[in-house]
Amino acid sequence: MPQVNHQDSTLVIGLGRFGTAVAATLDRLGREVLAVEHNPNTVRQWSGRIPLIEADATDMEALEQLGATEFGTAVVGVASSLEASVLITSNLVELGIGQIWAKAISATHGRILHRIGANHVVYPEYDAGQRAAHLVSGRMLDYIEMEKNGFSIIKMRPPHELHGFTIGQSKVRSRYGVNIIGLMSPGEHFEYATPQTMVGAEDILVVGGDANLLEHFANRP
Repeated sequence: MPQVNHQDSTLVIGLGRFGTAVAATLDRLGREVLAVEHNPNTVRQWSGRIPLIEADATDMEALEQLGATEFGTAVVGVASSLEASVLITSNLVELGIGQIWAKAISATHGRILHRIGANHVVYPEYDAGQRAAHLVSGRMLDYIEMEKNGFSIIKMRPPHELHGFTIGQSKVRSRYGVNIIGLMSPGEHFEYATPQTMVGAEDILVVGGDANLLEHFANRP
């Protein structure tokens, strides 16, 4: 089994698309991670690419043998089987894992995971669908919801009325209730916005504010 500094590392259970993305990204960022997968074909596919061990995480004894109790964080990427998802999460709670992130495929699934002790429940398919809806329905280039139906951050092309004016001159905050956080000009790095920042037609704005106000602002011609 790979040697890791457990308390500062993450245990990722299940190498579906979600679990694989989490494990591979943590590994690429230099974070200590150990993936657990019970399907031998998937294990062979990822062997040598990320720290990985073949085990059945629904089995409490298997989790104890791989040293799960020493990990500070665990991510449960198993969601297609509700029984397996709940059992694995319950095992991790019983083992006293400090932070448990679990994937859910429905609101009911998520409520169950919360009730049995998951600290964080994520809905990758729902979140991706919601983000796509914002992007395809308007002029946004990217959308991140920070709180449900509340504060969000978007990337967008500037409306025509901003072209050639500074942020101070355009009075975006007082007129539309949103804040231009920064912008990216072609060929330039991201810069934080100030009242003196000039907005060009080819710039990309990073804007924060209430989701409904952002939707209105982003759809201005």
